[in-house]
Amino acid sequence: MMIKFEKYENGVALLTLNRPEVHNAFNEQMISDLTAVFDELQKSSDVNIVILGGEGKSFSAGADLDWMKKAADYSYEENQMDAQKLSYMLNAFFELKQLTIACAHGSVMGGGVGLLSCADIVLAEESSKFALSEVNLGLIPATISPFVIEAIGSRQAKRYFQTGELFNAEKAAAIGLVHELYASEEQRDSLLNFILKNALASGPTSMKDAKQLVNDYAGKPIDYELRQNSAMRIAKARSTAEAREGLNAFFEKRKPDWVKDV
Repeated sequence: MMIKFEKYENGVALLTLNRPEVHNAFNEQMISDLTAVFDELQKSSDVNIVILGGEGKSFSAGADLDWMKKAADYSYEENQMDAQKLSYMLNAFFELKQLTIACAHGSVMGGGVGLLSCADIVLAEESSKFALSEVNLGLIPATISPFVIEAIGSRQAKRYFQTGELFNAEKAAAIGLVHELYASEEQRDSLLNFILKNALASGPTSMKDAKQLVNDYAGKPIDYELRQNSAMRIAKARSTAEAREGLNAFFEKRKPDWVKDV
């Protein structure tokens, strides 16, 4: 299996890229497998948090070399269809209703950077190395670019898209690709547990609605229409059973009924 997929009773799902022999490089099958899992998760009512990691020495080294060799002989139409499948997979991850957390280590290249850019929260090992090196091969990071630009901004993207340079985890954090750095697996697990403890204390529906709020409002002008929409959303949220339970629990000094152990 190219993807390991596990669900836990506390509403957490763990996805692991499972091609360690090629540093979890993408090929057609892995893209298809990831797409199928993301589509399943989007329909799931028992998963609130998705954690993505990679088996072996690296999170993902980007595109598989054999896949790239084969694509070199594709027609324009075949290449376009191939790229659309990758784009759909990335967008399916980006638009997941659940909180998504990616844990990166080792080499994170090209499409691997694209995957990280689609996650809500990114943790990375301090020794990780990153690159958007498509230009070194006479190519461009076109399919992943909307998600990477969203994550690091156009100013940083112009640099790393054109130089293809290798950069470290500290730089990845400085440009906004990574949220937290860890030095060991124990420290990674501690960071994950901290995030999970907080997320699992939050209303599962309100988390999804809050994520959608960011997706809908990011980059939009703060005009009358947006402000009216925001007022409508909080009015709708206040009328839900989840909000009533959350407020009652707060005033009664107890945990709301959705709180589960990590």
